[in-house]
Amino acid sequence: QVQLVESGGGLVQAGGSLRLSCAASGRTFSNRAMGWFRQAPGKERAFVAVISWSGDTTYYADSVKGRFTISRDKAKNTVDLQMNSLKPEDTARYYCAAERYLYNNYPSRAKSDFDSWGQGTQVTVSS
Repeated sequence: QVQLVESGGGLVQAGGSLRLSCAASGRTFSNRAMGWFRQAPGKERAFVAVISWSGDTTYYADSVKGRFTISRDKAKNTVDLQMNSLKPEDTARYYCAAERYLYNNYPSRAKSDFDSWGQGTQVTVSS
């Protein structure tokens, strides 16, 4: 298991930027793909971005492609999500998650493949 704690959420105007960070602990963090998901009120938790264990491969939801960037720092045990050009529809609670598989170079985008989750951080974008 990996323990995850998110930070960096807040209130921002449309067009603004935020950087979310996820601090991880646990022996296998560096060997797992890491993802960000989000959940708006009344909606299912949805995939946002994922980065492979090596950091070489990233995938993004179509709705955030070109605006969000996921990165990881194995020395610091962190995974960040840089969010630019924010829109009101980006308002949600954002969760960091660790994939259940080790050394996966083709990370999943399905939340059922992630078995460690943080508590989330709220992002609110005003129009």
